Amino acid sequence: MKILMVSMSSIHFFRWTNQLQDAGHEVYWFDINDGGRTIESISWVNQIVGWKRKWNFPGRFFVKKRWPKLYKKIQVLNDRKASVVFEELLKEIKPDVVQSFVMYMSCVPILDVMRKNPDIKWIYSAWGNDLFYYQNYKKYLADIQKTLPDINYLFTDCVRDYHIAKNNGFKGDYLGAFPGGGGYFISEYDEFNEVFENRKTIIIKGYQHKFGRCNLVLDAVKKMKDDLYDYNIVVFSENNEVKKHVETIGLNSWNNFSCTGKLSHKDLLKLMGSSYIYIGNSISDGMPNTLLEAIVMGAYPIQSNPGGATAEIINDGHNGTLINHSEHVNDIESKIKNAINNPTLIENAFHINRELRHKLDYSFIKKGVMEKYAEIEKNILKIQ
Repeated sequence: MKILMVSMSSIHFFRWTNQLQDAGHEVYWFDINDGGRTIESISWVNQIVGWKRKWNFPGRFFVKKRWPKLYKKIQVLNDRKASVVFEELLKEIKPDVVQSFVMYMSCVPILDVMRKNPDIKWIYSAWGNDLFYYQNYKKYLADIQKTLPDINYLFTDCVRDYHIAKNNGFKGDYLGAFPGGGGYFISEYDEFNEVFENRKTIIIKGYQHKFGRCNLVLDAVKKMKDDLYDYNIVVFSENNEVKKHVETIGLNSWNNFSCTGKLSHKDLLKLMGSSYIYIGNSISDGMPNTLLEAIVMGAYPIQSNPGGATAEIINDGHNGTLINHSEHVNDIESKIKNAINNPTLIENAFHINRELRHKLDYSFIKKGVMEKYAEIEKNILKIQ
C-alpha cells in the first residue's frame, strides 16, 4: 500500500511512522510546515521537505532580521501554498491512502484537495487537544464539522475523542485508541527502574501555558512543606512561566526542590524510573504521553482528567489518582496529601501498573496498529 503521511515534524509522528518500517508499505511524508530538513530517524521514508520557498534569495536572513515587516511581505509572494504542493504530490505519487496527523495542521489545509480526489482514502490521527479543546470555539468547530464527514478512517489516542468525532460528523471506520507515538520499549527501559523501596522523588511536569497548569500544582506543593520534607521534589521541562512562579512563591529556597530544564527522552525515563510520584496537570489533553511513561517506569501517577480521557487508563484510587478539578489548588493539594499518606496505595499501584504496562509495550501496540493498516489495505483492494 502506498501511504502519503501529512504531518508537522514531531517526535511522536516519527515514532508512530517507524511502526510501519519493514511492513511492506511505500511510505511518503509531506512535512506540512516544511522544517526544511530530512529526519534521520525516519530515513527509510520518502521525505518531502524544502518545498515551501520558491526562491532562497541571497541575504534572506539579513532581511528577515533587519526588516521583518518587509520580509513578511516578500514571503507572501515567495512562499508556496501547502494545498497546491499537496495536490501536485497526489498527482505524482498516486497514493492509495493519505494519513493526516492533527486536524487543524494537516486536515483542514488539504480538505478541498481531498474532496477533488474521493477515490483516495483518508485517515485522520487525532492527538491531544485536537478535538476536545477546539470543539469549544466556533471557528474551529466549523472546520472540524466540515472536515470529519470526508474522513474514511480514524485513529485516536483516547476513546473520548472518537465520541467527539462521531458527534461532529465522522461516519467512517474507527480504528481504535493507540498511544500517539506508538508503544514503549519496556525491556530496554527496565535498566532505569529503581526498586520501589528506594524511590523518594516526586516529579512534576513543568508545563504552564494555554493548556498546562503546573503553577497550580506548585501552589499546592508550597502549602505542604512539612508533608514533603522527606521527598526530593523535581520539576521537569519547565518553561519561563514556571521558573518565574518558582521564584515568586519561594520554592527555589527549599533544599529539596529543583528544576531540570528540558530533558532528552532517555533522561526523562531515567527520572521517571527513580520517582515515587509523578504529577501532571492540565485543563485539556488527550492521553498524556508522560502519564503513560510514568506507568511504564513505575511512578505513581496523579493526573488531571479532562473529558474523562485519563480515566480510560487510571482507575482512581487503584492504580493512580485523578485530578478532576485541575484549576483548584485545594483539590490538587488534597490529592497529593492522600497519596503520600497512603504508602500502601502507592505500593499496590506500583505492582498493578507493572502488570498493566505490557499493553503499552512497543511490540504489543505495533501488532494492533499493523492489523489496522492491513484492514485498510484489504478494503482498498476490494474496491479496486
